[in-house]
Amino acid sequence: MSMRHQFDLSSYLVIGPENTNGRPVAHIIAEALRAGFTFVQIRAKHAEAAEIIRLARAAADAIAGQKKSDEVALVINDRLDVVLAARELRIKVDGVHVGQEDIPPAVCRKYLGVNAVIGLSARTSDLINYVESCDTSCIDYFGAGPLHATATKPDAGMDQNGKIVTRSLDELRALHRVSPLPVVVGGGVKADDLPALRATGVDGFFVVSAVAGAEHPYTAAKELVRCWHS
Repeated sequence: MSMRHQFDLSSYLVIGPENTNGRPVAHIIAEALRAGFTFVQIRAKHAEAAEIIRLARAAADAIAGQKKSDEVALVINDRLDVVLAARELRIKVDGVHVGQEDIPPAVCRKYLGVNAVIGLSARTSDLINYVESCDTSCIDYFGAGPLHATATKPDAGMDQNGKIVTRSLDELRALHRVSPLPVVVGGGVKADDLPALRATGVDGFFVVSAVAGAEHPYTAAKELVRCWHS
């Protein structure tokens, strides 16, 4: 069975070299997986393609090192070209994650094939509109938020006036009700948020600095997983 039909969004790590306080990305990924994280996205906005390919190889090796290549999905943010190159180099990258202003999901699906995992992120209100008006058949999950303002993506949730608009639990509950696809929510998410977030019905949470920037990534990741499942 392809990863497209069995991925687990419940504990989703977004990570790049700018998030780790100088520590190797693969080390942080390994600690998160050991703590129970289930999905990894490489997001390196300022890196060249060759560097992102190296990060993808290191991430895939970290996942394989824990014998989780068949259960933990690995995607790359935005860069369809890097996903294609990585696959050509026999690196196990399962798909791509894009925003509404990035390469259209239908184009990603055309080049990556029917078994790839394709995620789409947008503000929650935009996703509700998208679900009601657009074809979602090329997409496998939605990334929604931000739950809180976040330094790792300072423009997340920014409206036309430059104001950050965070999303309420009621909005997330509404998105869960109308979405034909699973939903993962992030943006400044902390352990204390997780019981209420899970109660909305969404399928998981994503974090960046809460694990990648933590002094003890394993401990931080373990607490997040515990809170989600409790």
